[in-house]
Amino acid sequence: MRLLKLPGSALALALLLSACNSVTVGDHDAPASATVEVQLLALNDFHGALEMPVSGLPLSPVDRHPLSSGGIARLATLIKQRSLGHPNSMVVGAGDLIGASPLLSSSFHDEPAIEALSGLGLALSAVGNHEFDKGLAELRRMQSGGCNPQTGCIGPAPFTGAGFQYLAANVIDDSTGQTIFPAHAIREFDGIRVGFIGVTLQATPTILTPYARSGLHFLDEAATINSEAAALRAEGIEALVVLIHEGGSTKNGPDDCASLSGAITGIMPKLDKSIDVVISGHTHRAYNCRVNGMLLTSAGQYGTQLSDISLTLDRKSHDVVVASAQTLVVATDTVTEDPAIAALVASYKVLVEPLMGRQVGIITAPLTAAKTPAGESVLGNVIADAMLAAAQRITGQSMDVAFMNPGGVRGELKSAGAVNFADLFTIEPFGNALTVLSMTGADIEAVLHQQFAGEPRRILHVSAGLRYQWRASGEGKADLVPGSIHINGEPLQSQRRYRIVTNDFMAAGGDGFTTFGAGVDATLAGGDLEALQEYLGLNSPFTPPLAGRIMLAPPR
Repeated sequence: MRLLKLPGSALALALLLSACNSVTVGDHDAPASATVEVQLLALNDFHGALEMPVSGLPLSPVDRHPLSSGGIARLATLIKQRSLGHPNSMVVGAGDLIGASPLLSSSFHDEPAIEALSGLGLALSAVGNHEFDKGLAELRRMQSGGCNPQTGCIGPAPFTGAGFQYLAANVIDDSTGQTIFPAHAIREFDGIRVGFIGVTLQATPTILTPYARSGLHFLDEAATINSEAAALRAEGIEALVVLIHEGGSTKNGPDDCASLSGAITGIMPKLDKSIDVVISGHTHRAYNCRVNGMLLTSAGQYGTQLSDISLTLDRKSHDVVVASAQTLVVATDTVTEDPAIAALVASYKVLVEPLMGRQVGIITAPLTAAKTPAGESVLGNVIADAMLAAAQRITGQSMDVAFMNPGGVRGELKSAGAVNFADLFTIEPFGNALTVLSMTGADIEAVLHQQFAGEPRRILHVSAGLRYQWRASGEGKADLVPGSIHINGEPLQSQRRYRIVTNDFMAAGGDGFTTFGAGVDATLAGGDLEALQEYLGLNSPFTPPLAGRIMLAPPR
């Protein structure tokens, strides 16, 4: 096993425990001397959040809690505290540890996040969709180390790669026909071997740019897990843990398991009964539940929470006989910062502060991501308007409408006043390229219909020239109000070609908006972050526009 190398510290005065759920996996009447205790400390969806989330990376609504939380130096302390007295303790992850990261990590290609996670003792992690944001070659560099080929070595020390192992059982490199990383790993605890299987969601390609997914294909999650489980059992390994970057959500917090929903609920029933624990992610929600006799956990997001999982292994059967978990909050008022990890973060912060603090404009009112009942937000409107303006300036062409995917907006500006570059980066951290396309009115209408194709609804942010209405119908369904779509004050004409701008992710059919693929005459028009920066700077002091582009009609 991988042992923590960081020095111990005093126990926190108090920990906010969000949930505790126990799963009995088999006969556990054996005496204590006949068992081995194993502790797994799990995190997911860290996204390079080296510091406590503030304006960017907001907590999901159901996971809000009364204490400020997060920061990897505090997470490191909590891990050490919880592992004290546990000789068989290991830290594991369920993907999206990097990608869509704050400026402090992303400015250095997420090398700081990899180094800090290695420093706090992370041993294994599944890959998530965001691990692929910069393509396979860059992800392999994250694992193995070396300088970035474009920028060279720009951190305070040479980057030596991850001190933990990525697992990717269902990600195949087309050039070799093999998995890009090991499909599973085996760790031995006091003579008993435990198998760890790592997978990401099969739908990962739908949320990647064409470049990032090139040369890869992704296999079914459950089928892959079951295949790996069979192989491990053939080696005599009965204790099986899955690290999966796919998840669900609950309505009323981590312990409301009766309301658990989402993609993970479709995967769990397909898993072989030999699986003991499933550590999940992707949805940024925290939960500890029992599903089909297996313990299912997720630790929220951004290092603000930690799953403390206890396993009892039977020496005779070598299987898990009891599994339980607690969700712990990394609370700033009770958990101190680990000095070594804090020093690592500080060494990068010194280098990036001049860029982070550069003022780009002034806003006269907050630019929030709060949505109207119709799905419109002030910030979404501003981003779409900025995209349209940038595309017109760069191409010299007249643009009709801009579309921005809601999942691409990762923060907000909660206060009026000066805005710096770091503020904008928390909002648009992906570095997407603006893409101009020609689309018919019928295509545009089809794109808007696709907003309502699944759950949750994905209401696109749109620029000022577009107006339309939609209404909810029975059984949670919704769709456009016929004849309500107007562009630049005129009814949408189905055969007319319009010039639209979106980002390269959406242009490739991302988030299920496949109709953007019908667009022709593609032209690149700069970056999304640069567009927002320029727009606020040129119009500073900036007053946000009023809502009213998307209207919710009364139900029939």
